[in-house]
Amino acid sequence: MQPSGILENSKATKNPLKELLAYGQSMWLDYIRRDLFTSGKLKQMIADDGLRGMTSNPAIFEKAIGDSSLYDDMLKSLASRADLDTTARYEQIAIRDIQSAADALHPVYDESKFRDGYVSLEVSPYLARKTQETIDEARRLWKAVQRENVMIKIPGTAEGLPAIRQAIGEGININITLLFAQDVYEKVAEAYVAGLEDLDARGGNLKKMASVASFFISRIDSLIDSMINDKLKATTDAAQQALLKSLLGKVAIANGKLTYQSYERIFSGPRWQALAAKGAQTQRVLWASTSTKNPAYRDVIYVEELIGPDTVNTMPPATIDAFRDHGKLRNALAEDVPGAAKVMSDLATAGISMKEVTDKLTNDGVKLFADAFDKLLAAVAKSTQQKT
Repeated sequence: MQPSGILENSKATKNPLKELLAYGQSMWLDYIRRDLFTSGKLKQMIADDGLRGMTSNPAIFEKAIGDSSLYDDMLKSLASRADLDTTARYEQIAIRDIQSAADALHPVYDESKFRDGYVSLEVSPYLARKTQETIDEARRLWKAVQRENVMIKIPGTAEGLPAIRQAIGEGININITLLFAQDVYEKVAEAYVAGLEDLDARGGNLKKMASVASFFISRIDSLIDSMINDKLKATTDAAQQALLKSLLGKVAIANGKLTYQSYERIFSGPRWQALAAKGAQTQRVLWASTSTKNPAYRDVIYVEELIGPDTVNTMPPATIDAFRDHGKLRNALAEDVPGAAKVMSDLATAGISMKEVTDKLTNDGVKLFADAFDKLLAAVAKSTQQKT
């Protein structure tokens, strides 16, 4: 069933989604399904909401294929393809959707001079800890999709870093996913810069290269808030309780603000300027996991508090609806950076290790994506068997 309200016409008054562009932020849709293209709804969102791109993942495709009849015709045709295993059958479906989205977004790609207008397709989550296999899969998917405004998604694991550099160096647009830690983000940005230098040395066209670093937000607060609540139950010390309570719902945004400071530092100075002079564009930070999980928090908090130049926010349908309805705009990323640093310092004082948190979130994220891929392949297998 189509999420309620996702494609309602914008109000006669100004649309906050569209106004994000005035602050230098691009809104992307964290969702994909066939009827977005067949009905013209995606083009409507581009026109009315200022939509600038799309992201997908196995969980999104699993819901699209498993919870609708939109793919029955293709599933039926694939059922007779004995030459294709279940993964290959899924890819036939996914690639068609990715191509349709890329075609609909191509005018944005042209108008933005290759800055926006992208749709992302993920390498198999099973390869998150395998460097060479990830490189091979990125090459294969890039060739299979045959659209210049596509990004191949690679996770920001230790094994993914060299794959990111290699792919960028070969002229493949990359969306780095599953980023939680500031130091890992900096390694990802370094891989991008080094990859561009490699591409330049090979005589490649830097002007058409694009990448985003997908930094996950709400999952951080979900985990840390649960740790804080456990600590609150275990202490009667008033000062410690006050410190812990002051951190609830604050860490994810603080972490994002400090990461953005790293972005501004890395994409400046002589090394970057040498690439920029040849037409290279920065690897923007993309805020992902921006739906609010805690009902005690404002439903658009992870949009409003992370608005700033040269960023992307990829929103699921419900968050898009909410921000269209009551989102408020300001250049929040520039506000109180020292306060963000204090939040992170206070977190350490409270006895919570950010490194342990981000390591756990990365490992959990790899597993969650693999589990979603298991369900996706099971849904495809079941559907194609049913159609025989």
